[in-house]
Order: sequence, then C-alpha cells, then structure tokens
Amino acid sequence: MGEYKRPVVSVVGAGNVGEHVANLIAIKEIANVRMFDLARQTEDKVYEIVKGKALDIKQMAAAIGCDVEVDGYTVTVDGEGYEALAGSDIVVVTAGFPRRPGMSRDDLLSKNVGIIRTISERIAQYAPEAIVIVVSNPVDVLTYAALKLTGFSPKRVMGMAGVLDTARFKAFLSMELKVSVQNINAYVLGSHGDDMVPLLSVSNVGGEPLTKLIPEDRLKEIVERTKFGGGEIVSLMGTSAYHAPGASVVEMVEAIINDKKEILPCSVYLEGDVAEFYDADDVCIGIPVKLGANGIEEILKLEFTPEEKDLWKSSVKSVKSGIDRIKELGLI
Repeated sequence: MGEYKRPVVSVVGAGNVGEHVANLIAIKEIANVRMFDLARQTEDKVYEIVKGKALDIKQMAAAIGCDVEVDGYTVTVDGEGYEALAGSDIVVVTAGFPRRPGMSRDDLLSKNVGIIRTISERIAQYAPEAIVIVVSNPVDVLTYAALKLTGFSPKRVMGMAGVLDTARFKAFLSMELKVSVQNINAYVLGSHGDDMVPLLSVSNVGGEPLTKLIPEDRLKEIVERTKFGGGEIVSLMGTSAYHAPGASVVEMVEAIINDKKEILPCSVYLEGDVAEFYDADDVCIGIPVKLGANGIEEILKLEFTPEEKDLWKSSVKSVKSGIDRIKELGLI
C-alpha cells in the first residue's frame, strides 16, 4: 500500500481573505496549506507576517486536534520566493492592490494585472499542473488575465464570484423566509459586481418558486441588497468582507480536492458552443459549472427569461469592457 500524500493548496496573498481561506482549509483538514505574501517593512524592522500567520494557524489546528501542515513563505514584488509553489494541487490567488484616493480605474487595473502577471508566471514555472482559483478584483477581468498569462487550459483557471454572490442571496432569502439555507436553490450568474444576474426563474425553496413565495417588490429589494452585499459590509466595517469570500473559495477547493462534481457558479472562460449558447465569446464570466478533480468538468447551459437575458447582456458588456481595456493598455 502506497504512502498517502495529502493534497497541497497554496494561497498567494495572506490578507484577510487569504488568511481565512488557509484557516478554513486547516480546520476542515482538506489539504496542507502554503501561504505566500510580501514582507512589511517599517523604519526599523522587517515583519514576515505571512510566516507568523501560518504558524498561528498551525497552532490553532493543533488546539482543535487537526493534523495539517501550514507553512508561510515571504516573497518579493518581482517574483522571488515562489519555489514552494511546486507540488501544489490548487493555487488560490487573493493578492491585489486596493484602490487608493486619486487612483484611476486604469491605474488600478494596471497595478493588479501586474501582480497577476508575476504570480501567473511563477505558477506556470513551479506548479504547471495546478488548478488556479482567482479571487482578486475585478475578478472576471483578472481571471481572464491569469488564464492568458499562465497559458493553462481554461478547465484549470477559474474565478470565485458567483459562489459568494449566491451565498449572500441565500442568506438574505433565508432571513426573509425563516427557512434553512439548505432548502434554498439559487444561482447568481454574470459579473461579480453591480451587473450580476440572479436567476429568479430557476431559484426555489423546497421546489416552490421564489416568485410564488415572496412579493415582487420585496424580491426586488432582496436582489438589490445582494448586488450591493459587498458594499454594505464595507460601509459597516470600513473594509471588505472576508469570512464569506474565504468560505466561498473553500467550497470550490473542497469540490475539486474531493472530486465532488458539485455544481457551482464560477467565473470561467467561454468559447465554442458554450460561448455561442450564451452569446459571449472570449470572456470570463460567472456560469454554473461542474467542479471536480479535473477542475471545470462541464459548463451548464441554462435558459434565461427575456428579462434575465437583458441583464446577462449588460453583465457580459461590463466584463468585456474591462478585458478590452487591459488589452488596449497592453497589459496582456
């Protein structure tokens, strides 16, 4: 009997989201975790924060009886220190540059595509067989960039977007109907942002359509709250959400590691007959996919109502404009 080899998930970017991804993977004993991030320098000291966070999570795991390896690696902005990506089954990319006052959208895109470029090159170099999950925003555009910059098969590069948006939608529906989220079936597709598309036509609770359970005006309010779910948390906390995004990433990781064949809405590259079906070519955008050991094993084709079709077209246009812009700026 051969020796069991625990899967390895590498998390690039150990900010709030990356830290929570690593934490949940350790708690669930899904895989060994490797964390990567820059050092933080003050006037008199260099802090290797990622190593401290990894050690803290490892000790947390020990405290609750979880056997998992958690290691931290300090990297540089020009891509040094990524050798430990070797052997990764999945690489989760949460690294990104937050928008600062006075920074234009093009400045932000340029900064973040630059970060994705360095990371993508290192993933291709050290972990050429890995599956890549992009979390950094704007996620649909950066997923497209990661796909092109790694040169990987579209089946192995995806963005986390619809899983989080769907979780928020389910949470609000559960609060409204006083019913378990496990009885709620819902999808939120399209771009991760104001142009997301909640599919009310197929969403139901225990088989009963949402449109029969919730008055139209109230359902519209819940949809709007879902669209601005991230913004609501920023306004309350002064920073972006991280518990729900972290858990959403781990749901995807678990589906892949355990070969669950789970249907989840992820940002994926559309081409061929799928692109023709959705009238969206050469774009990464949120669509229900079957996630398993090989990554994206199938892309589902869902019929839209005329109203959903209009929302979908707006969503595609929004993402396309971002992709076109990074091409115009010569970033990919």
